[in-house]
Amino acid sequence: MPDTVMANTTPATALTAEFLTSLDQIPAAQWDSVAKTDYPFLRHAFLYGLEKTECTTADTGWQPCHLLLRKGDELAAVMPLYLKSHSYGEYVFDWSWADAWRQSGLEYYPKLLTAIPFTPATGPRLCTASFVDENECLHAAIAAIRNLATQRNISSWHLLFPTEAVSETLLSAGMHRRAATQFHWFNDGYHSFDDFLATFSSRKRKSLKKERRRVKEQGLTLKTLTGLEIGKPEWEQFHHFYQLTYAKRSGHGGYLSREFFVETAASMGDQVIMVLAYLDDRAVAGALYFRSSDTLYGRYWGCEQEYDCLHFEACYYQGIEYCIANNLQRFDPGAQGEHKIQRGFRPITTWSNHWIADPQLSNAVGDFTRREAQHNEQYRQAASDLLPFK
Repeated sequence: MPDTVMANTTPATALTAEFLTSLDQIPAAQWDSVAKTDYPFLRHAFLYGLEKTECTTADTGWQPCHLLLRKGDELAAVMPLYLKSHSYGEYVFDWSWADAWRQSGLEYYPKLLTAIPFTPATGPRLCTASFVDENECLHAAIAAIRNLATQRNISSWHLLFPTEAVSETLLSAGMHRRAATQFHWFNDGYHSFDDFLATFSSRKRKSLKKERRRVKEQGLTLKTLTGLEIGKPEWEQFHHFYQLTYAKRSGHGGYLSREFFVETAASMGDQVIMVLAYLDDRAVAGALYFRSSDTLYGRYWGCEQEYDCLHFEACYYQGIEYCIANNLQRFDPGAQGEHKIQRGFRPITTWSNHWIADPQLSNAVGDFTRREAQHNEQYRQAASDLLPFK
């Protein structure tokens, strides 16, 4: 059964908080009616799918602890929340913090985490019903999660990749804020890929065209599939590529199971786009995207073997072409990657917020985040100077 605690709200609002140990404790229709967003990663089907396919469980270090806020009997707000026993799959790195806790004779894990597992994509984190005030619910959520952490002697709570407005509210509420840089593509009303390339300097434009030509010279062709066009064989093939690539990079088969791709991702309808690369009619690589009404999210990539420039084509250029053809305004291709700059992806700031229970360590984290933010802004400005535009 879910835990129920009172949030720090006035009697007039009467908000209460529940923490769910599984999303099977709430019907999908109820969760989605409050989430009411086409941001794909907050859908019940996506989050519960991760759980059902054993990607987010206590055994994997991602114990669901999702927050519900109720006003009387009415569901007022939902927030993804996990009890973490490590920091893998988060893309906001805090290993040095865990070391500092150990040196202080304290335990950093478990910690509480509000994030989309394995998904460094900015988006909503607390979703509210229309009959409640969003800011009031956010403060109630902060109070409830702090109460839970205090009751269970949990070291900290971390909220990753919120919108800037939410991050500002959390900062005002006493949570430290970290800044980082990603590289996103923005659709400035382009009518074609060539229209986009026309904004490049001549040298940069020639370099990018050479990369695209190199893919064709190797005999590779690419095909974009959406929703039901992606059959079980394609999903199984993609999982194979995904595992091979993770094994090369990290020595393990990745965070996501075969069942996640075959069952969960396949259930997401037209919010899923797969680009497959073929050599002699045989699939040799693939890239997987998710989309909302205005944004494309590049998520996973895998290949059977390396081909010159194929990663750029499948993961970036095909995504840009999809955005232009479907009038999407932004392309978020994932974390890191300075190589994206010369391909027209602009440096943008992403945020995370952090509440630390121990006062002394909280002060140290605050000092660190303030220094880090200054370095990040200098880096972002320097990266902007390297963009390929005229």
